[in-house]
Amino acid sequence: MALFQKKPQTSTSAPLYTLGLEKSKLIVGLGNIGQEYEQTRHNVGFMCVDHIVKALELPEWITKKDLKCYLSIGKLGDKRIIAMKPSTLMNNSGDAVMAVMKFYKIVARDVLVVHDELDIPFGQIRVRETGGSAGHNGIKSIIQKIGSEFGRVRVGIGSPILDDSKFDSADFVLSKFSKDEQSLLNNMQREVTAIATEYIYGENLNIESRSFL
Repeated sequence: MALFQKKPQTSTSAPLYTLGLEKSKLIVGLGNIGQEYEQTRHNVGFMCVDHIVKALELPEWITKKDLKCYLSIGKLGDKRIIAMKPSTLMNNSGDAVMAVMKFYKIVARDVLVVHDELDIPFGQIRVRETGGSAGHNGIKSIIQKIGSEFGRVRVGIGSPILDDSKFDSADFVLSKFSKDEQSLLNNMQREVTAIATEYIYGENLNIESRSFL
């Protein structure tokens, strides 16, 4: 497992407007707003981006109703980091992502989306530069709005081995993690934070698979 190491000092003085002079990276965590969704499998993206903001000492989240999201904006080295959590429902995540990209003049190649992935075993993380939605409605919404040329951190939430007639994927992704899984969530968050940090400081996204078990 990669170890997360603190990078150069973070500045919290980045303004909430853009002059188009700084290199910006947009880190998006997908999830659903509401207490009933907290700590559920479908909110892995929110959980990970919360950890990224804390680990990199970015500012507290602020509500941006006009952009349909929560934002945390700071600087790492010479880069402006914009972390966001859409306040739309998961299926409308693309509306918020597109609004933030337009406002801050960010192109798709500088966007990294962290989300849950049903078809990847729990404990595995896969990184991609582009691709389809693989049935994930949040990713589908983003693709519809900005195209498919953005990076993804796909965090495996697994799926139970059940007879197809008994398996409801919607119920499963909205369920909470088991006690055994909960004990590994911090490892998951640390690994995703390491990936995001490497992305921020690198020119390209490393296409790879990692484990947090």
